[in-house]
Amino acid sequence: MALYNKLEDLISSFDVQSISEERKGVLTELVNYVQEKVELGLEIRLNFICTHNSRRSHLSQIWARVAAYYFDIGFISCYSGGTEATALFPIVAETLSTQGFEILKLSESENPIYGVKYDSNMDPVIAFSKTYDHPFNPSAEYAAVMTCSDADQNCPVIMGAEKRIPVTYNDPKKYDGTDLQKEKYAQRSIEIATEMFYVFSQIEVETE
Repeated sequence: MALYNKLEDLISSFDVQSISEERKGVLTELVNYVQEKVELGLEIRLNFICTHNSRRSHLSQIWARVAAYYFDIGFISCYSGGTEATALFPIVAETLSTQGFEILKLSESENPIYGVKYDSNMDPVIAFSKTYDHPFNPSAEYAAVMTCSDADQNCPVIMGAEKRIPVTYNDPKKYDGTDLQKEKYAQRSIEIATEMFYVFSQIEVETE
């Protein structure tokens, strides 16, 4: 494992004990889904879905991938999508960079493509805004992890998903353009990261 030093230091500060019992109950369904796949030796596909695929769904996808890597959960792929496509909000990329990720901007457009690296020896997470059913994402045998209540309420059917799991977060967008913007995005990123690390810390993997 060759996690970037700053990122590894941040991870060591995560306090999963701060997660309330109520919230752990919300996360249980995701824990159970991943655990079942591990026990069956099946590929785990998680598609984190929000309305615009611009903030929370990307943070969830990226931190879930890092957590799975950290706890050595193999056979897992993490994706994100929206009910519509917009663009990855630039402050999300800035927040992740500040927290220790290497951010590679791979294209310049209204919907740029980013490579998000967490380890010098691992492929980056590819991040750009897209609909949940975009060809980049899986078409079947995946869990739809709903990261915002709007998408959860207004998208009653996620085609191809074998499981729908609501794990919603408050939108940091309401702080855009305020003095609290950077602070609140950082807080939301840490909240999501801590919960993803809790989820994957609960997974039992057989060792030979």
